[in-house]
This record gives sequence, C-alpha cells and structure tokens, in this order.
Amino acid sequence: MPGTGKWNHTAEPTTATVVGSGPNGLAAAVTLALAGVEVLVLEANPDAGGGARSRSDLTVDGVLHDTCSASHPLGVASPFLSSLDLGAHGLAWSHAAVELAHPLDGGGGAALHRSVERTAGGLGAAAGRWRALFGPIVEHLDDTLQDVLGPLVRVPRHPVGTAFFGGLALLPATSLAQMLADPTAASLFGGSAAHLMAPLARPTSAAVGLLLTAAAQQSGWPVAVGGSGRITSALISVLEELGGRVETGVRVRSIEDLPGGGIVMLDTTPAAAVGLLGEHLPTRVARAYGRWRHGPGAHKVDLAVESGIPWTYEPARRAGVVHLGGSVGEIVANEALVWRGRMPDRPFVLVGQQYLADPDRSVGDIHPVWAYAHVPHGYTGDATREVLEQIERFAPGVRDRIVAVHSTSTAGLAASNPNYVGGDIAAGANSPIQLLTGPGRILHPYDTGVPGVYLCSASTPPGAGVHGMCGHLAALEALGDHGIPSAAASPAPSGPCHTGRRCSVRLAWHDRATKIH
Repeated sequence: MPGTGKWNHTAEPTTATVVGSGPNGLAAAVTLALAGVEVLVLEANPDAGGGARSRSDLTVDGVLHDTCSASHPLGVASPFLSSLDLGAHGLAWSHAAVELAHPLDGGGGAALHRSVERTAGGLGAAAGRWRALFGPIVEHLDDTLQDVLGPLVRVPRHPVGTAFFGGLALLPATSLAQMLADPTAASLFGGSAAHLMAPLARPTSAAVGLLLTAAAQQSGWPVAVGGSGRITSALISVLEELGGRVETGVRVRSIEDLPGGGIVMLDTTPAAAVGLLGEHLPTRVARAYGRWRHGPGAHKVDLAVESGIPWTYEPARRAGVVHLGGSVGEIVANEALVWRGRMPDRPFVLVGQQYLADPDRSVGDIHPVWAYAHVPHGYTGDATREVLEQIERFAPGVRDRIVAVHSTSTAGLAASNPNYVGGDIAAGANSPIQLLTGPGRILHPYDTGVPGVYLCSASTPPGAGVHGMCGHLAALEALGDHGIPSAAASPAPSGPCHTGRRCSVRLAWHDRATKIH
C-alpha cells in the first residue's frame, strides 16, 4: 500500500492520487498530469480499465470479447478524448457497414447509417419527419455535445443548437416516437432511447435516444480496433508519457491508506466514497450520497458463433449493433417492468457484432457476439435463456451456430467492477433529478466536501458512457480550486477532428467559469 499514517490535505498540492482506473479515473489522471501534477492511479483489479476492458478467454480461446463497453458513439465524439492524440498511442476506431439495425417481427426493420439522408431513405413515408427531427441536431451536434457533455447547470456556449436539442430532450421518449408517426421509425428511435434504462414515458427520457441516434448519423457507433481495452491502454500511455503511473492489484479501503496531502480523485460510487472517506465526510454530503439510487441491471451473454448470426432482416447482418426489442410499444412496456423490479419475458436486448468492424477479433469462422439484456436491479436469475430467445426470434436457426456461451449475471458484473452495483452499468438510476444534480450539490457535483477530494465516476454529470467527461470535469474543478492552470483550452492539432471537419479549438469551453459560485 503506497500510503502510511494519517491522511491530510495540503493547500497547494503538486501530486494526486486517483482511486479507480476506469475511463473517468484515467481521464481525471490525464487532465491533472497535463497541468503538471504528478499522478498515481490505484486499481484494485489485476488489470486496469473498469468498463473498458477486453478478454480472449471467455468462450473460444483467441476469440476477443469486450467485457462491458463495446461500441462507442460518445467515445469518438467526446470533446475530451478527441482532444488527445490517442491514435499516436495505439487507438484506432473502425465502423461496420451499418451502424445499427433494429429488426422487427416479420423480417422488416430499420437501420441507422452515418448519414441522416441515408437513414431517412430507408424509412419510407417517415423520411421527411426523420430529416426534420434529426437534420438540425446532427448539423449542430459538435456544439451540442460540448454543452450536454459539460456541466449541466450553466449558460450554454452554443445556444442555437443546444436549445433545439434541449427542447426535444425534455420530452418523454414516447412523445418523440409519436412525432415520427411511423411504427418502424418510432421503433428505431425507441431502441436508442432504451439505453436510458428507465421509464420512457417520463419527461426528459427522450434525451439519451436523441443523442445516441444523432451520434450514429454523424460520427457513428465505432469500435476500438483490438477491443475496448485499447482505449484504456491508450489513455495509460498518454498518462505515462506525462510522468504518471498506474498500479494495479492495490485495494484502497480508506483514505488513510493514501499518501498524505495532494489531490484525491475517486472513480467510485457515492456509497463507496462514504466508506473510503468515513469521518472526514461532512454529514450533509454523507446524507446526499446515501440518497443516491441505482437503476436496473444488465445480464451479459458472450457468444462464439460460427458464420455469424443469420438475421432475417438483412441489414442486421452488416450492423455493428443490433437492438432487439420489437415495436416501440413493447420496448416501453418492458422497460417499465424492469424499472419496477419485474423480469419481462422478452427483455430489451442489445447485441454487438464488433467483429464486422474489427475482423481480427474472430478465429477463423468463429465470431464473437456480445449481448446483454436489461433486467431488474440485483436480478438473481439467469437471463441467458431470454437473451438467446430474443436473438432466435429475429434470427431463426442461430442456436445451431453457437459454439460457446459465457454468461455474466448482475452479481458477476458487480464483482468485476464494484461501480456496477446490482448490475447497474450506468452507476446510478437515470431519473431526471439524478441526471441533473448528480450525487451531491447541484453546482458542485464533484466536490465531496472533504478538502482536496473529488468524486469523478459515472455517478457524476454528465453520466455514464465511455467519454471520460466526468473525470475530466472533476479534475478541472480540482485544478480550479487549487489555482493550478489547466491545459484544457488548447489549440487543436492541425488536420481534421473526428468528424472530418477542421476544428479551430478543442475544449475551449472549459475556462474557469465552468465552476459557478
């Protein structure tokens, strides 16, 4: 253990300790290191990465599976991640021929492409409504992402695009589906909206669906070549180049275990922060963290499939991601059941076919297929059957092609990553209040109230997703509190950004005004 003795905080720290090496912990570490702070990241698991890891020993030896995060619409579009030259550190993105497919009963369906026009072209009579809804959002998406992936309680830097998006985002997802006035188009949107893992008839439930659907039509839903673990290794490479380091197999049980002084970043849940900080934590913050609620869980199933999945809807055979939920009405009903703690007969299932974009994940004609079902929080049953039945529903005969199956329950997910309490891969229930405020004070969601200690996990704004923005923003707040200039507002490197368009400034919205006093 790197620390001894009683922990205390120094007024002008030049060192920092990050507890947890998920994408947000690493983003916090890199942000601090860019500002000249000496950073140590401590990880309890034998390997770093949190939700961004990969393994080749789950099904057939050599077949590469992502352990949690798989496709990364917000990774490639993240203002923070795209500001780093991660390509120079081994990260490459790749796309399948179709970004996302949503098959329907009877062999039909709809598909998302990296083009509003091409997506709309497959929606028949709903094409005009689709263009009118998503055209303006996609046009302003870069600006909107800088606002919605930043602190939520502030004046937006890009009011035009953000206002259009924000007005729609306040609506229930069911209202957006009705606006499309077409069952196929509504189901296509509903599948993306289901990533919220919350009731879709509630106000603000349209936000996630709008964001993910727009991202698919702009920068896509790519995979990391070589597995999601390459995101982790690239961030660690950046950190090490800046003088930081990562130690794995080190479990921090108390803040007293840490070196005295310096900044501390906790890539943990609020409950874990209470346990780590103990008597140092102000009572009011401890109470707020105690009120934090976790949402539904996931049951993950990894398959090794010979010759791939024989989807009835042909575009799904070329899609990196496939949503299995049926009609929007079925999706809405089943997501509501899961939220209430009841297991549906036909849960929403998300399938990843990353090998279509990254063929080296396969061994010969044996391909990795990644899937998970939405299940109630802490679900103790085995949802493998339900997952396989949903796939068989839209791909008859697939069972004859399955070579191996590896299932991970909600408890298994929590064991592999303590932030996934009850299988909650979002690290918190996506209720409107929690999405807006995070676990603590609305104006300072990262500040634990303990001098020098900050919460930087996906439980803080802007929430779950491999984008690193929670950790980045928490680190910026820490730097601002200690009067340390950040390197956030830096000129972009020459050449196009991730969208293919030239950008004059990266991360320029992160000036000292981001912390509202």
